[in-house]
Amino acid sequence: MRSGSHRSRSSSALLVAGSPDTSRILKDYLEGAGVPARIAGSLRDASRLLPSALAVVLFPDELAPAEVVAWVTAVRAEHPMLLLVVVTMAPQALRPALDPHGRARLPLVLSKPVFGWSILDAIRSASSPPSVP
Repeated sequence: MRSGSHRSRSSSALLVAGSPDTSRILKDYLEGAGVPARIAGSLRDASRLLPSALAVVLFPDELAPAEVVAWVTAVRAEHPMLLLVVVTMAPQALRPALDPHGRARLPLVLSKPVFGWSILDAIRSASSPPSVP
């Protein structure tokens, strides 16, 4: 499925973190709120799971910065409409991956600490069809 097409509600949030505990805790929270979630153990695993992703939640602080920037850049090029939520203590590290020309949806960058409901709200708002006035 191309990222520009409508994703089914059965799609899942894809969680990528250096810490398995972070992924597990967020997965439990999201699923408790009715949002299916899958954990990717690495950026490479995440790339394979992207076609079924409703959104990607990335915790890059424990990953190699250059690898994260390259991955975010590639994901945004291939899946420009996919919601990418980046939760980090160093948002400025992702500056090279941002597109100043608006050719793709910018990642939603949340500075730590972040509550699960903030991530949940972002995913829900991205997956909801636009309202018609």
